[in-house]
Amino acid sequence: MSNPFLKLDCATRRRFMTQTAKAALGVNVLSMSSKLQAASEAAPKGVGGKAKSVIYLYMQGGMSHIDTFDPKTGETKGYADPISTSAGFQLGGYMTKTAKQANKISIVRSMLIKTAVHASANYLMHTGYEPRSTIVHPSLGAWAQHYLGKEGTLPCSVNISAADPHPGAGFFPPAYSPVPIRDPMTGLANVKPTVSDSLFDKRLSLLNAFDEGFLDKYKTREVKEYTEFYDETLKLMKSEDLKAFDISQESDATKALYGTTTFGKACMLARRLVQNGVRFIEVQTGGWDMHNYIDDAMKTTGVAMDEVYAALLQDLEANGLLDSTLVVLASEFGRTPDINENNGRDHYPVFSSVFAGGGIKGGYVHGSTDATGKAIADKQVGVGDFIATIGTALGLPVTEVTMSPSNRPFTVGDKGVPVVDLFA
Repeated sequence: MSNPFLKLDCATRRRFMTQTAKAALGVNVLSMSSKLQAASEAAPKGVGGKAKSVIYLYMQGGMSHIDTFDPKTGETKGYADPISTSAGFQLGGYMTKTAKQANKISIVRSMLIKTAVHASANYLMHTGYEPRSTIVHPSLGAWAQHYLGKEGTLPCSVNISAADPHPGAGFFPPAYSPVPIRDPMTGLANVKPTVSDSLFDKRLSLLNAFDEGFLDKYKTREVKEYTEFYDETLKLMKSEDLKAFDISQESDATKALYGTTTFGKACMLARRLVQNGVRFIEVQTGGWDMHNYIDDAMKTTGVAMDEVYAALLQDLEANGLLDSTLVVLASEFGRTPDINENNGRDHYPVFSSVFAGGGIKGGYVHGSTDATGKAIADKQVGVGDFIATIGTALGLPVTEVTMSPSNRPFTVGDKGVPVVDLFA
C-alpha cells in the first residue's frame, strides 16, 4: 500500500509535523520562526553592512575579562590596577596601549556561554552552534562566501596560526574552507611546484586522464565541489596575487610597529590580506589558559596582545581601512573572578568581547557584570548574538534560513539577535 506522506513536499511535511506536535505535545516547533522575527526586528533597515572585511582575533585558551576589558577594584581585582581611558571607561592594568585606542573600540562586557570546556566553547565561538555528531556547522567565513560570493583568485577566508580543530566550511562546499597559514613569516606554503612548469603541466594532465572515468561515472555534488576546489587552488598557485601573503614586502616602519612576536606578524599579514581583498581573516594566538601565575602570564601574553591589537587598529586607520574592516577580539570563555590557589584563574562562562571599525561606534561599553565580575548585571549577550552581530556588520541576511544538504534549516548565529547598539 502506498504511503501518502512520502508524496508531501518539505513545507507540507513541516506543517504536518508542527500541527501534530501542537496537538499531541502542546509544543510549538515553530519557535524558530518567532526567534527569527525577533532578530529581524532587532536589526532595523540600514544597520550594519559597512564592513567589507573582518579580522577575527581569537585568544585561544580563555581570556580573563577582569584582567583585560572588565577590570574590578574589589575582592576580585587583578594584580594590576585598572587604568583610565579618554573614552571614560577603565581597562585592565596591562592594556596600556589599547587604552590609547579606546575611542575606537566597543566592549561587550556581558558575554555568556553555555560551556566552559575548550573544545565545545571553541566550536560555539566559531559557528554559533553547539557541536553535534551528525553535522558540522559553517564558520563565519563560509557563511560570508555563501551569501556574498567570491571574486578574484584570492581565497575568501584565511586562518592564520590556528591550532585547534576548526569547523571550516561545515556543510558548505569544500571551496568555502578557509586557507590555513601556519606561519605568517612563510605565508602560503607549498604553492610553488618543485618541478618545471612543463613537467608540472604534464603530471597534471596525466592525473586528469586517470580521473576522467571516475568523474564521468560519479556525477555527484560532492565530486563536482572537490573538483572545483582543486581548480581554484591551481589558479591561485599561478596567480600574481600570491604576493599578498608575503609580509617581507612591508616597510621597516610597519614591521617595527607590529613587533617581533608571531601574533604581531600574523596581524600584519591580516592587514595585508584585507588590503588585497580577502574578506574574512582569523588570527589565533594561544597562551590564555592561565590557571597558574596569571600576573606573570599577563605580563607576557597579555602585554603582547595589547601592543599588537593597538598597532593593528593604528595601521588599519592609517591605511584608510578601519571604516571598512571589522576587527573582533574574543575568546572561548572567561576566567574565574576569584584567584585560585596557584595564583591563577580557572575556566568561567562570563567574559568580554571587543569590536572596532566596520561601522561600529567607538568609546562604548555594552552591558555589564556585577561588582565582582561573577554574574551578568545588564544586557546579556549570547554567542549566537555575537555571531549574528558580525554577520550583520558584513551585511549578511542573518535571519534567512539556509537548508543543509541533509535538508535541515540553519541561520547565521543560530537565530542570534545582533547587538544593534554597537553600530554607529
